[in-house]
Amino acid sequence: MDQLALLFVVLLGALVSVPVGERFGVPAPVLMTLVGGALAVADFVPNVEFPPELILPALLPPLLYAAVRRTSWRQFTANKRPIFLLAVALVFVTTLCVAAVAHAIVPGLPVAAAVVLGALIAPPDPVAATAVAGQLGLPRRLVSILEGEGLFNDVTAIVLYHVAVAAAVSGEFSAVGAGLDLVLSAVVAVAVGLALGWGANRLMSLLGDATLQIGLTLLVPYASYVLAEELHGSGVLAVLTTALFLSEYATDADDVMTRLAGHTFWDIVDTLVTGVAFGLIGLELHNAIRTASGRWGELLGWAAAIAGVVVVVRLVWLLPATWLTKRLHAMRDIEEEIPVSWRETVVMWWSGMRGVASVALVLAIPLKTDSGSPFPDRDEIVFIAFGVIIVTLVLQGLTLPWLVRRLRVKADAEREKEFEKELAVRAAKAAKSRLREIEQVEELPEELSEQMLRRAFDIGIRISPDIGEEERREAQRQRARRLKRVRRIQGEMLSAARHEVLAARSEPGADPEIVDRVLRHLDVRSLR
Repeated sequence: MDQLALLFVVLLGALVSVPVGERFGVPAPVLMTLVGGALAVADFVPNVEFPPELILPALLPPLLYAAVRRTSWRQFTANKRPIFLLAVALVFVTTLCVAAVAHAIVPGLPVAAAVVLGALIAPPDPVAATAVAGQLGLPRRLVSILEGEGLFNDVTAIVLYHVAVAAAVSGEFSAVGAGLDLVLSAVVAVAVGLALGWGANRLMSLLGDATLQIGLTLLVPYASYVLAEELHGSGVLAVLTTALFLSEYATDADDVMTRLAGHTFWDIVDTLVTGVAFGLIGLELHNAIRTASGRWGELLGWAAAIAGVVVVVRLVWLLPATWLTKRLHAMRDIEEEIPVSWRETVVMWWSGMRGVASVALVLAIPLKTDSGSPFPDRDEIVFIAFGVIIVTLVLQGLTLPWLVRRLRVKADAEREKEFEKELAVRAAKAAKSRLREIEQVEELPEELSEQMLRRAFDIGIRISPDIGEEERREAQRQRARRLKRVRRIQGEMLSAARHEVLAARSEPGADPEIVDRVLRHLDVRSLR
């Protein structure tokens, strides 16, 4: 099997892991990691030869952009305090604790190399956390905090990582210089992200076509990441800024086709790239196995100790941080989503899985220092990092669903239903208000006006049937049954039409472009 064949196997596994994972209750990222690990030990599977410096630019931009599409700027601002405590403060604390323990237990490990290890395994993976949490029906406030933590902790960890690598390679370190680098990296990233977000927003209005607009959304995250890195900024923060800007300002409520097609497109990208990323984690196990040859007991002991530090530090930090956030929340009349019980805090603790970013960073560790000597203890760092990643991802990923069920941490279904009802009422009122504005400008027949008023009410009823009185709800149910029958018959008619048009594609003299254009028109008609 060559590299290209291996890529197609991993891509196929990314698709198959979703239904298989749902069938057996195993999160797809965890399943792909296990599949990659199985492939890594197979004799017929080649070693993965992927340039380490390309892993982050290739995988992170689309994953981050897809994750931001599922959230909003308001969620980040509402959760800024818990996100800061987790994504910035906890990353610093975890890095320092891991570095201290690694320096103490690994003979001869320099401080700078120990900080490299701490920085690369400090950030929990946003893709793993949201992929697992999204299937468990967790309260939205917990998912929002996990998403915010996962998206922003990479920024902090990657900056720390680069500072530590520079110190290990050059043998020099300046705390003032490192602080300035951190600030400068953030400023440059935000500036690049806003500039590209604004430019992409203007360009989308010029492109017009849904296909071109969706293609642009695929290019923009990569452009944002690469440009920020070239200007010595944080590529991760630049992508987040660009994605948040576009999610707030590049959404046209009437652009239905772009929204539907874009949602489908990014679901596909997210599934494939996530599968490849976690498959790569498993495939890279061969590096760790080669390193451990003859030293299994020693290296496994170090990896277990560091994994324990990572897990314990997160719990020890979360307990007072959650308490502090609750106290500040109670003292101020603010809207903030926080864990409301110790059960939710435990779930947040056990959701701290490591993944893609850690793998990319450990593989990107330079082979040599500026003096030409090997990077200090690189093989040991690689083994320990992969040990922590596998332990947290597989162990926590497989047991998190059981823990959630055991603790009975579930989303508030009544609250979600009430919010849905509120949106239904607002949608119906907006439709009625627009109808009144039209009636002031145009003279509508009374029969048409009444028909449009019923349809305005039906907009809300179809979203949430509970907003109407029982009599109207029953009338709506009857109309829904009638509409379902009409749509079934209309669907069969459109299906016959599509089959006929598609058959014309094979007829002599038929223009495939015209056939496809007519078929596309029928497809769009089927969505209505």
